[in-house]
Amino acid sequence: MNIERRLNRIFRPDGRALIVAMDHGLIDGPCKGLEQPAETIKKIVEGGADAVLTSYGLARRFAKQLAPLGLILRSDGAATKIGDKDNSTPIFFDIEEALRLGADALAVSGYPGSPREAASLENIATAVRNAHAWGVAVLAEMVPGGFDSALEYRTVENIALGARLGVELGADFIKTPYCENFDQVTSVVYAPVVILGGAKRGKEHDMLAEIKRAVDSGAAGVAIGRNIFQADDPRRMTAAVAAILHAEASVDDAVKILEGRLQI
Repeated sequence: MNIERRLNRIFRPDGRALIVAMDHGLIDGPCKGLEQPAETIKKIVEGGADAVLTSYGLARRFAKQLAPLGLILRSDGAATKIGDKDNSTPIFFDIEEALRLGADALAVSGYPGSPREAASLENIATAVRNAHAWGVAVLAEMVPGGFDSALEYRTVENIALGARLGVELGADFIKTPYCENFDQVTSVVYAPVVILGGAKRGKEHDMLAEIKRAVDSGAAGVAIGRNIFQADDPRRMTAAVAAILHAEASVDDAVKILEGRLQI
């Protein structure tokens, strides 16, 4: 299978993708919403998710439940919340594991402007070299300043630089933070760009409005985790996001779907 066919398992014919990130167990362990992954996977599939970004263990154990979705395997790791932070950027799983699982893409993080910049960019280049030799796509998660960077790192200039750097290294699509004037990012990146979700928010309307602004600015979709699988109703939250991405729904209509006032 070639890269284009694998990307078609993630992106719909409209060129957009609703990716649910479920790789949080690598750092947080049994976090809320992922205590029993099978039930959460069922809900996001019913809601209209296109793909999932997850860990090797979850992908292997719940292969049957994940079968309807495109599969993106998290390749690299990070420090847990226990003890001192480890600034290394280890690669836990590579192309052999991706092929064994039937994954469509590897996900690797890049941290331009952080102490881990060089090592993380080398990880992306290595992933691209290995994955492309076997027709597997690569998602580069480009976060200026590092995973938990402050807002001053996440300027439109830095995000555009990081996203462009990811595709220059050969990544097939990019995951990156949203910012105002996001069209300045998408207009200079010659590959699909999806926005990450970040920490769980209190107001779903705000998140849905941000997704709408991102899509209107040229984003190809989202890769959102906690704001979907920790929602009161992950099925309806998935459907609300899918309506914005794939049905050009307004934010108000997406909120109605979320609240059960419109049918999924």
